Amino acid sequence: MYKIAVAGTGYVGLVAGVCFAEVGHQVTCVDIDEEKIKLMKSGVSPIYETGLQELMQKNFEEGRIDYTTDFRSAYKDADAIFIGVGTPEQSDGSANLSYIATVARQIAESIEKDCLVVVKSTVPVGTNDKVEQFINDFLVNNVRVEVASNPEFLAQGSAVHDTLHAERVIIGTESKWAESLLMNIYEPFNLPIVSVNRRSAEMIKYASNDFLALKISYMNDIANLCELVGADIQDVARGMSFDARIGSKFLNAGIGFGGSCFPKDTKALDNIAKQYGYELKTVQAAIDVNQKQKTLLYKKASERLITFNGLKVAVLGLTFKPGTDDLREAASLENIPLLLKQGADIFAYDPVGAKNFAQVHPEGKNGKGSITYVGNIEHALKDANVCFIFTEWGEIKAVNPENYKELMKTPLVYDGRNIYNVKEMEQAGVEYYSIGRAPAKRGLLKETKKNAVQDIKS
Repeated sequence: MYKIAVAGTGYVGLVAGVCFAEVGHQVTCVDIDEEKIKLMKSGVSPIYETGLQELMQKNFEEGRIDYTTDFRSAYKDADAIFIGVGTPEQSDGSANLSYIATVARQIAESIEKDCLVVVKSTVPVGTNDKVEQFINDFLVNNVRVEVASNPEFLAQGSAVHDTLHAERVIIGTESKWAESLLMNIYEPFNLPIVSVNRRSAEMIKYASNDFLALKISYMNDIANLCELVGADIQDVARGMSFDARIGSKFLNAGIGFGGSCFPKDTKALDNIAKQYGYELKTVQAAIDVNQKQKTLLYKKASERLITFNGLKVAVLGLTFKPGTDDLREAASLENIPLLLKQGADIFAYDPVGAKNFAQVHPEGKNGKGSITYVGNIEHALKDANVCFIFTEWGEIKAVNPENYKELMKTPLVYDGRNIYNVKEMEQAGVEYYSIGRAPAKRGLLKETKKNAVQDIKS
C-alpha cells in the first residue's frame, strides 16, 4: 500500500481520499481551511454526499486517513500526491488554474523523495505538461517528480459509488515508471484501467462530459419541438432508448443541466477550441440551448399570470439535482431572482439545499418580493397561487397530484423535471405544465402550441 496525499477536500479531493483509504492506502487530505479540517477530524463531512461521512468516520477511526492544513508534512514523503482543487470558470469561459499553480509550487518546495503528482482536477489539454515544468522550475530537493493525469468521472449524489465501482479509470502518463506506480495504486479497486498519454487523458474528460451535455441539450431541443407538434417527449425518449447506439441514459428532458461539471466543461472546451482557431459548433449549440431552457417555465408562467407581484409562489427543489446540496448552475438560481424581481412571495423547500441557498438569497424581504425557507412541502404549497418544481427529489415525487388541488389556492404547477403523469394531474384538477409533453386534453393543444411558440421564440 502507498502513502498518498490529496490536495483539496471538495467533491473530487475528499471523495478520492476517502476511497483510497477505504481500499487500504495511507491518506492525508490537505486543505487551507482550518475550520473545515476540524470539522472533518470530528467525523463530519463538509459536503452532502451519500455514504461519504460514514466512510470518513470508519477510515479515520481505523487510522488510514487524516486531515491537515500542514501541506509540508503531508507532501514531503508521499509516494503520490493527488491534486483535486477547483478550476472554476473565468469570465471568458476558460478554466482558472491559479489553485493548481499554488499547490504545484507547494509540492515543489516540500517533497523530499521521488514522487508522482497526479492531477484529478479538470484542466485544459496541455495543462499537465505545464504543471510538470512548473514543479521542476521550483523544485528544492534533488528528487524525481513526474505528473500524471487521472480525471474523475463521478456524479454528485453517487460520487462514492462512482469512485469505488467506476466503469473505467483513465490514467495519462509519459513514462513507464509513472504508469506502473499509478496502476499499482489503483490495483486494489479491481477496475478496468485505460492507459493513454497525458493530453489524451485530459481530452477524454472534456469529450465525455461534453458529449453527455450535448445529449441533454438535444433532448431538450426535441422536447420543445414536441410541444409544438403535439408529441410526448417521454414517449419519444422511450422509443429511442431501445436503440443500442443511443442508449437509455441522459434522455430525460427538463429545464437544463447544472452542477460543477457540464456548464463549466462545455464552456472550457469551447474556449480551448477557439484558442486553436477552431469552432466547436455542436458544443456552442449545447451551451445556447441549455441557457435558454432554464427559464422556459418562468416564461410560460409569466404568459399565464401576467405578474407574480403579491402571489405566494411555492418552489420545490433548489439544488441542481437530487442527492446533493450543490447549487452550482442550478435552475433555481436563474428563476428565483426573476420571481423576486416581480414581487413574488416565495416559500421554498429543499431537503438539504436550503441552507446553501440562503447564503445567496437570505430569508426575508428581497427586493420587491420575499423568500421563506420551509421544512416541509405542505407548508410551501399551503394557499400557494403557483408552484415551480426545479429538482426531482424523492420527497417531491412522492407528493400525490391530489395534494396540489387540496393545498394550493390555485392548483397551477410548472414542473421542470416531468415528475407527474399529465392525465393524472388533469384528473386531480391541477393545471399542469411540464417539458415537451402535450396536454392530456387535445382541446388544449391549440392554445398550448401558440404559447409554446411564443416561449421558444423568446
